[in-house]
Amino acid sequence: MQKKLFSLLSVMAFMFISVQLLAQGTKWTVDKSHSNVKFTVTHMTVSEVEGTFKIFEGNVEHTKPDFSDATISFQVDINSINTENENRDKHLKSEDFFNATQFPTMKFSSTSFKPLGNNKYQLSGNLTIRDITKPVVFDVSYGGTVNAGKGRKSGFKAKTTINRFDYNLKWDRATEAGGLVVGKDVDIQINLEMNEVKPQEVK
Repeated sequence: MQKKLFSLLSVMAFMFISVQLLAQGTKWTVDKSHSNVKFTVTHMTVSEVEGTFKIFEGNVEHTKPDFSDATISFQVDINSINTENENRDKHLKSEDFFNATQFPTMKFSSTSFKPLGNNKYQLSGNLTIRDITKPVVFDVSYGGTVNAGKGRKSGFKAKTTINRFDYNLKWDRATEAGGLVVGKDVDIQINLEMNEVKPQEVK
């Protein structure tokens, strides 16, 4: 009788712990050494300039296995911008563009993460650059989840295009042909490898 009671209590305790962990959901943080944030913009209407942000962080939380209820937050340090040209980087940090002194952080906060099938998602949320926040939609590809060493890893690739004028990145000198020296549309690509946060690591 005591053995049966002990077994029943053990099963109940396991179920209670499992329910608690499920309620907490799964959390992921960016593996910065295997992730990057890139952007591309046209230059002189005939070519493209690429750049990256070297400092960033992000988190994903979800309870459903397909990530469909995921909440996603992401931050980028504007002062870490790098286009392989020091003078251009200084210009991008100036009032003409990001004004990194007054607005040092670019932020994204999700509002939905909609599965489209075939490991494709539509990520909607609010993007803040300078003091302006606007809705934006990313096309996301899910690379999968694997067990690696001490924990699981997941991979995502997110792409979108924004109009820099919408965020008061206002510099717009024209070329002799009438086009902009720097294009208005900026392509953004974020390649992420995420590390699962173990329950004991969650504060």
